[in-house]
Amino acid sequence: MADSKLAYAAINESSALQDLDDFAEKWNSKYLKISMSWRAHCPKLSTYFKYYDVIRILIYTTNSIKGFNRQRRKVTKSKSVFPNDNSLLKMLYLATTDITKKWTGRCRDG
Repeated sequence: MADSKLAYAAINESSALQDLDDFAEKWNSKYLKISMSWRAHCPKLSTYFKYYDVIRILIYTTNSIKGFNRQRRKVTKSKSVFPNDNSLLKMLYLATTDITKKWTGRCRDG
């Protein structure tokens, strides 16, 4: 995993391709499909390197977003019916305030 992360954490496209070559040299015997997929989708993936570093970090760090949405789904799943849209919004608001109280992570470079 660490070797594959080097490619998408690279500073530019040419550096990413070099990291991908290094990954392929080391891991193609075991994980050929990873580098094949990168190569096949390279034109689409290369647009990623046109964004600033700050934006790229947001693009590939979706775990916190997924966790947040999972916690909100957990709250709404326990209720089968909401009397109206406003009651759903209130429950989501309260769940959001509870979820965000537990956030303790720091910002990068902060």
